[in-house]
Amino acid sequence: MTQTVPPPVVADPLRTARRPARRGRWTGWGFVGPFMAVFALVFLAPIVYSIYLSLFRQQLVGGNAFVGFENYTRAFGDPAFWSSLGRVTLFLAVQVPIMLGIALLVALALDSGRLYGKSFFRISIFMPYAVPAVVATLMWGFMYGTRFGLVGNINDAFGISLPNPLSPDLVLLSIGNIVTWSFVGYNMLIFYSALRVVPASLYEAAAIDGAGQWRVIRSIKLPAIRGALVIATIFSIIGSFQLFNEPSILQKLAPNAITTSFTPNMYAYSLSFSGQQYNYSATVAIIMGLVTMVVAYAVQLRGMRKEA
Repeated sequence: MTQTVPPPVVADPLRTARRPARRGRWTGWGFVGPFMAVFALVFLAPIVYSIYLSLFRQQLVGGNAFVGFENYTRAFGDPAFWSSLGRVTLFLAVQVPIMLGIALLVALALDSGRLYGKSFFRISIFMPYAVPAVVATLMWGFMYGTRFGLVGNINDAFGISLPNPLSPDLVLLSIGNIVTWSFVGYNMLIFYSALRVVPASLYEAAAIDGAGQWRVIRSIKLPAIRGALVIATIFSIIGSFQLFNEPSILQKLAPNAITTSFTPNMYAYSLSFSGQQYNYSATVAIIMGLVTMVVAYAVQLRGMRKEA
């Protein structure tokens, strides 16, 4: 009697390949999971809670009442909010190009190879960024003083009368000077780092073709660091719309020039902690977040189109 031997079982190579893939599918989430949890807790949750607050209004009778977009309608008709937004927009339009222009010139000078003591100048220009914003503002605020500071000492020594840097007409310019002094070195480092990765072969080819320094800057260096320029511009835009530390500290020295609604962030802060208007304060913060996001995205989109 003949016994039938069953055929050997051959493993399906596709099924065998899927098993480790399924087991390793969650490996990446295991690495990024802690970060995502902290990110959701400290970033996403406050945004969601702020949006929730902006849709309500605290009433003396009845507590929190759902009002929908009424707080947003109030903000769009609030002259204090528009005044503060216009002020930071003017600050952005004037201060950011000056700051980035100085940082770019310094980075090009350091990268040229013709500057003696390059390491010393690089550290010296970057050093103000290491000074905390509070310390820098206090330092410049005392120098701006007409009774006890550098401006006052110059007036007494030469018998002249320099304009008060903390007057209502000049205080925004004075704040721009502080911010520029603090962040020129930071942006210079971004541009200088981008310049250092430009291939040396491009410079050699330009030298063979007889291109001068200005031609090299215009045709090689500036196109090569366009991405760094876009990043620095976006960071500067975000910082301008978030202007808070410098004016809030100088407010003690110039109470008549800097009001509680000098910038949108100061306005939201005063509404929340002085006026106890948490719902409207959250509304102002959400609007400023959206404005910042739209402007930064428009700059990024324009930069990507030029690069393409």
